[in-house]
Amino acid sequence: MSIYVHVPFCRVRCGYCDFNTYTPGEAGDGASSSYLTAVRSELDLAAREVGGRSVQSVFFGGGTPTWLPEPDLSGILTAIGERFDLTPDAEITTEANPETLTPEYLAALRGNGFTRISLGLQSVVPHVLRVLEREHSPQRGLDAARWASEAGFEHVSLDLIYGTPGESLDDWRASLDAVTRTPVDHVSAYSLIVEEGTRLAMQVRRGTVPMPDDDDLADKYLAAEEALAGLGFDNYEVSNWARPGGECRHNLAYWKGDDWWGIGPGAHSHVGGVRFWNRKHPRSYAQALSEGHSPALAREVLDDDQRRIERVLLELRLRDGLPLAVLTPTERARLASMGDLVELFGDRVRVARGARLLADGVIRDLLD
Repeated sequence: MSIYVHVPFCRVRCGYCDFNTYTPGEAGDGASSSYLTAVRSELDLAAREVGGRSVQSVFFGGGTPTWLPEPDLSGILTAIGERFDLTPDAEITTEANPETLTPEYLAALRGNGFTRISLGLQSVVPHVLRVLEREHSPQRGLDAARWASEAGFEHVSLDLIYGTPGESLDDWRASLDAVTRTPVDHVSAYSLIVEEGTRLAMQVRRGTVPMPDDDDLADKYLAAEEALAGLGFDNYEVSNWARPGGECRHNLAYWKGDDWWGIGPGAHSHVGGVRFWNRKHPRSYAQALSEGHSPALAREVLDDDQRRIERVLLELRLRDGLPLAVLTPTERARLASMGDLVELFGDRVRVARGARLLADGVIRDLLD
């Protein structure tokens, strides 16, 4: 199984973000201290439930995990290792924003067992970063990738966003070109989504910034595929590219329906076909655990058909595809009429590379 740890704190909230995050002022006094205590309590709970199982990956997400002092972040990993059997080759990842990092911080993380870092670069174009309300400079993001490599991280990943209002195709290509100046082996590229309730959504509604254009997003996705393929990256999932061996094992566990326990406010878990999720606010999360209760807010049990449909939705988007045996007889028969939208290889099927822009529609049309 895998473990996810949600660190819900950010120095500031970016205008496009709708994640479960809190600035220090929003979280309240003592929030980080009560959070750390609560995380250990939930780890105790998880160990009682599934502690006999080996853990093959741990992923710290957020928020900004590296907002925490390094001893606190590494201390959570130590607590996991004290309660679970981490495999010798376990992948240990943290997300990070460049402005929170120094060479010393990264060297300490690596020395304490972290093997992979995912940097929220988003763009190297100053006016794009301003629209996204990112604090770091373009150079800071590139420096952070170099520092991580020099610290000995086995894998360094960049997160990029395309389709920001005002971003030209040349702006996007400049961000892709930056990959050549960094020692990275993984890139995640996501189209900007205007989420309700964010400052960006209000700006779009007021007409101060334009809504991202679908054709522009498509052009930028194709530009990413062309540029990254030319650098030796393979598109192993619709929005993720890696050099050989650089694939994110933790994310593959999600996409393949493995078990994971999510630690922290608002974290989601999936264990044995049961999905459950925690209270969202750090205060109510910590209070539940301090009173000896589970922090879980709700749960759902997936039936066999729901689990099968989820496999189709997720695994068809992977380079390794989906076993044909997962499809019903009518779905398998339907493949013949889908032409070059899908690729059959051996006893498996996947959305064809040229149809990845249409992946959701292809999967919808395939399912009974």
